[in-house]
Amino acid sequence: MIKPRLHELVICRHLLEDEAVHIFLESFSAPTPEGLQYDFAARLIAKAEEIGLSGNLLRAYFIHRLAHDGNIAAQITELSNGCIGASLRRVFIRDMDILAEVLQNAPSTMLGTDILDDYTPTHAGRNEAAAYLTGLMDQAHTSEEIAEALLTYYRRYGYGDIASYRAFRWDKKKHLIGIRHFESMQLADIIGYEDQKKQLTDNTLAFVSDKPANNVLLVGARGTGKSSAVKALANEYYGSGLRLLQLTKSQLVELPKIMESLRKFASKKFIIFLDDLSFEEFETEYKYLKSAIEGGVEARPKNVLIYATSNRRHLVKETWRDREDGQDELYAKDSMNETISLSDRFGLIINYRSPNQDEYLAIIDHYLRQEGVCLEKEELRVLGHRWELEHSGRSGRTARQFVDYYLGQR
Repeated sequence: MIKPRLHELVICRHLLEDEAVHIFLESFSAPTPEGLQYDFAARLIAKAEEIGLSGNLLRAYFIHRLAHDGNIAAQITELSNGCIGASLRRVFIRDMDILAEVLQNAPSTMLGTDILDDYTPTHAGRNEAAAYLTGLMDQAHTSEEIAEALLTYYRRYGYGDIASYRAFRWDKKKHLIGIRHFESMQLADIIGYEDQKKQLTDNTLAFVSDKPANNVLLVGARGTGKSSAVKALANEYYGSGLRLLQLTKSQLVELPKIMESLRKFASKKFIIFLDDLSFEEFETEYKYLKSAIEGGVEARPKNVLIYATSNRRHLVKETWRDREDGQDELYAKDSMNETISLSDRFGLIINYRSPNQDEYLAIIDHYLRQEGVCLEKEELRVLGHRWELEHSGRSGRTARQFVDYYLGQR
């Protein structure tokens, strides 16, 4: 029976702190507590059902831990934009030589039971990153190849939550929190607005390709797909290292801390997403945003851009009173310039208009066909027009609401 040498690990020594791995190693002690290997098996099966691990569960669980735990090789790969030193690589390969016994042998050769050798979970749960790593590991046979497979994975996806999630929010404890149920929106699902989508994707593609790119303001009519387009980018370019961080207006005061946190993930690109952004004249958070975009003492990280959507071209509300002569402020024009200059700091401004009748009906037709429904042209026109008149006019959102109503009444 094979007895793993995990106690000799260096770079991946954090594995020894895992409770399941601890029980696994205890099962080799003498005298062995009765049933300990089955305690370990129970934990792995529970994990397999939770996250969809399959096949050789011992191998799958160790690969899962290597992908998610922040060992120093993964951390340095992230901090140095994909590179690690020769000495660190050598020790990492040594660790893979130790782990090869676990990764390349059936659990039954170590545990005396075959229930973990080929397991099929109730629900398969491999996401894109996990599938990519599994493919790399399937092609790796030597310790050096295993190490290179993991380093390639770290370079492309990162580790931990950065690898697992496409989008994040910022919590009160100053941490990135992955959004588990992120919309699976694709750019192809947004009908029309081809010029706007091209401007957006060209800018984003330049960003993930380490070329100069601009902060973006998407502005115009409500319900035209501005927010959906930004969310779709996180799905389109996830494999290229793009991640989305959605912030609320009240969190803008924390932008310096947020920027510093994102700077640590040098091999990833982050879009800070500000949805439906506008400010009343008494709200001063916009000054933090202005400073973050351009003008602060500390330079914005090269791996961060800001994308915002708004229904207003000038993000800070301006009233006629602001333009009146005789205001209390001595230099009124300076105050006015202060408020309107925020929009000017976005290098790319993409304008969205409401769809015309044909575009509106095309959106409805697209969503219906996705559900296997094809209406005659005249019926589509009559029903769509009636819905538009009874609601808030033509928009992608109104079209989606009509489709939901129509499908619900069938």
